[in-house]
Amino acid sequence: MDQVQFSGGDVAWILTACALVLMMTLPGLALFYGGMVRRQNVLSTLMQSLGAAMVVSLVWVIAGYSFAFSGDGALFGGFDKVFLNGLTLDSEAAGLPEAVFILFQMTFAIITVAIIAGGAAERLSFKAWMVFAPIWLLVVYAPIAHWVWGEGFLYDAGVLDFAGGAVVHINAGVAGLVLALKLGPRRGWPKEGQPPHNLVLTVIGAGLLWVGWFGFNGGSALGANALAAHAALVTQIAAAAAALTWALMEWILRGKPSVLGAASGAIAGLVGITPAAGFVEPYAAFLIGVLTAGVAYWGVTGLKKLGKYDDSLDAFGLHGVGGLAGAILTGVFASSAIGGTPGAVEGNVMLVFTQTWGALAAAAWCGIATFVILWLMERVMKLRVEEEDEVTGLDVALHGESA
Repeated sequence: MDQVQFSGGDVAWILTACALVLMMTLPGLALFYGGMVRRQNVLSTLMQSLGAAMVVSLVWVIAGYSFAFSGDGALFGGFDKVFLNGLTLDSEAAGLPEAVFILFQMTFAIITVAIIAGGAAERLSFKAWMVFAPIWLLVVYAPIAHWVWGEGFLYDAGVLDFAGGAVVHINAGVAGLVLALKLGPRRGWPKEGQPPHNLVLTVIGAGLLWVGWFGFNGGSALGANALAAHAALVTQIAAAAAALTWALMEWILRGKPSVLGAASGAIAGLVGITPAAGFVEPYAAFLIGVLTAGVAYWGVTGLKKLGKYDDSLDAFGLHGVGGLAGAILTGVFASSAIGGTPGAVEGNVMLVFTQTWGALAAAAWCGIATFVILWLMERVMKLRVEEEDEVTGLDVALHGESA
């Protein structure tokens, strides 16, 4: 029996995109976060990203992929693909060898979990993190991925999420906020200043994230085609517009544009364009970058002060708030010339409503389920490190090493 023939160009591009998206977590996000914490906690922060890569990869193979992409239920996938049951060289998914599709989706799951750690940096027990990550993947991430990408109820309702505005960013941002609230603030916060120890690492991490995002958004076209090229182009436009907007806002409001601000702005723009990359025109990407930067800037400054919560590395401010803005703006700017579904600018105001309630549905399930997971975990283990370990630093206390 002849083996099924797949497009070599498509397979090569998506394999490349897999590497790019994995690079976003290791070393991209690890360095982005690692540079923002205090010196005595940099290795523990890197270890959270590494831990996510280890455990999510295996749990994705065991059950995560099956829960997200098997079956046709409205709320949940199924058990048909547990342990990748039935996978062969001829298995197909989205026009690709299924092994490639599994790997690509795995890298998305890894970075989603890793982002969450930004809300709990410098005080979360590594043991608790390694228990939380696989449970959250199966209970929160996989079902929401099924809702949006696995032909679940949000997919059927017409919610547009090209590369993970809700599935990745709103999901991770809300979970990071719940974790931050559950743990409470870092010792001495906000009275004691806790500035980043090495912004060089943060900028290198931001650069790797920016480059990796071409695989994140461009790869979501699931082929080496014109849509992938378009998604990459609008990704660059939005990131640059957002970085410049953030720097200008700081220049006007604070007198100086900061390196951390410009890097954060770039990430905000990348988050904002993620759900829209396959649906909007270049002018809209520029506006999405500008608007998302403005909203996320408020999310990491005014909203945090208003809520008095210690979202240490702005997981919610950048990813939760930015992801929600991007999801709604997709409903505004979606173009029939690109993705086929017109948005509000073409007279279809209902798409804004659809995008909004879809994003809020994902946020609600994530918030409730994350809280319950943490509440149950607290019954059997400590989530937060001891005060002495927090003072000493998590690198030495948890890992016996120092950077």
